[in-house]
Amino acid sequence: MNGTASILIAALLGALTWSFLEYAIHRWLGHSKVAPKNPFGVDHIRHHVEGGYFSPTWKKCVVGLVFTGVLALPAVLVLGTALGLGYVGGLIAFYATYELLHRLEHVRPGFGPYARWARRHHFTHHFTDARKNHGVTSPLWDLVFGTYQAPGTIQVPRKLGMPWLLDPATGEVRSAHAGSFVLKGGRDGEARPSQR
Repeated sequence: MNGTASILIAALLGALTWSFLEYAIHRWLGHSKVAPKNPFGVDHIRHHVEGGYFSPTWKKCVVGLVFTGVLALPAVLVLGTALGLGYVGGLIAFYATYELLHRLEHVRPGFGPYARWARRHHFTHHFTDARKNHGVTSPLWDLVFGTYQAPGTIQVPRKLGMPWLLDPATGEVRSAHAGSFVLKGGRDGEARPSQR
């Protein structure tokens, strides 16, 4: 195997490592019964309650720098310079991808099959059962650990309705999303399908 292929494999293993960390951090720190006041958990619960809240970008950059600083030397010592940096680069690149995709799921309607799937997968976690679907970019670790739930019709509390979801003229679910989402908390307090 040539050097470029080896570095690519190291980067893919770094991305897979982030995929596991994404699941583990979200499940065991974001929804921790043992240590609910950890910094990630506090921000994460606020994200669930407020919907549009995200930790400030500077905090995410600090996390990326800390991951890089903590992992770079051991990875280089174990794997050598090229493979070690490839591994850490793959992990950090996928961390940045995760942060971007997570934000887009909340603020954009989703373009293409993957984005539409990822949004429904993630909002099943937010609005159906917070014990399920901890992987934001992939269901892999949810399947491994038995926390996967296939998205059904997602009942979004009216007060947490995202602008991309709601028709500004009616305040109801846009017709493009009517098969996947309903609003909860109408005048009668019950879930209601969108008005077309």
